[in-house]
Amino acid sequence: MIHITLGSKRDVIPEEDQLGRDHVGWDSNMDDEAIFRANRGCWVLGERAEKERYALLSCERKVRMAIEIDRLVPVAGGRKAIEGRFLKAGNEVYDAYVGDEPPVGSVRNPITYFDSEHDSRLCGCGCGEQVASGWFLIGHDQKALHARVSKIGTVREFIDWFDTTYVEPQAQ
Repeated sequence: MIHITLGSKRDVIPEEDQLGRDHVGWDSNMDDEAIFRANRGCWVLGERAEKERYALLSCERKVRMAIEIDRLVPVAGGRKAIEGRFLKAGNEVYDAYVGDEPPVGSVRNPITYFDSEHDSRLCGCGCGEQVASGWFLIGHDQKALHARVSKIGTVREFIDWFDTTYVEPQAQ
């Protein structure tokens, strides 16, 4: 899970902000929609972020918001913004974290990652096992790949099939 530590609300210049925002950060007078819009990006997110399903936003030693991530989108400067939705009471991730102290200790970097029982998913190979981080259990990506290759035949037959069926996406 991604954890993002926010600062207090501050003004920014919309023409200079990658998302056109006029403020970022947290203020007690902001509703959930305003917190999400102001703080969904622009973050330096590592490769691990692409595998995460949720993000928490904290300020003043309290988790203020939980977000379900649909995808991360690139913005200027190699940074990324979160596309998704903020969660509400009744959602297990919201109920586990929002209003409590952050699940990570005090750190210098505003972006941290942690493993959470609420952030698991089923292994992408179809084995039915839970994965805490990423898409596959160790080695199961190869298991899934070779299971699909064998449906076509040999590796060489799979490559021939792929090369004749794959259509390169058109650049826009």
